[in-house]
Amino acid sequence: VTGVQTCALPISVVLATVNPDGSPLATPMWFVHGADGIDMVSVDDLRKVKNLRREPRVSVVAEAGPQAPTRCVIVQGVAEFRTGEEQRATVGAAFIDKYGERMATRWGGRAVPESRTLWFIRPTRVKVWG
Repeated sequence: VTGVQTCALPISVVLATVNPDGSPLATPMWFVHGADGIDMVSVDDLRKVKNLRREPRVSVVAEAGPQAPTRCVIVQGVAEFRTGEEQRATVGAAFIDKYGERMATRWGGRAVPESRTLWFIRPTRVKVWG
């Protein structure tokens, strides 16, 4: 995500999805980001994933503080589910590089396993401050 690399990001972000009744659902998430967007992984049957399948518009917030001056990134975008083996391998390796080998142990390898759902957030708007 353009501009994100200039900020020190926390280990997790908050993902906001839209519940069936229109209310927001905010969930802490691990993530990896690149120049084009954000990848996330989750168990398939959870409410946030059901929400994304029904309504792919999302918002993601990352904040660094309070010890440092407040820095924040807000990304609004659209979630796109990924199913390809190459995507699972690339994103899996990025998660393991970021979060450690415990991910490989949990997943039984370096790729995102089929038991997990993988999606990419394509930004439509990014706001950075701090």
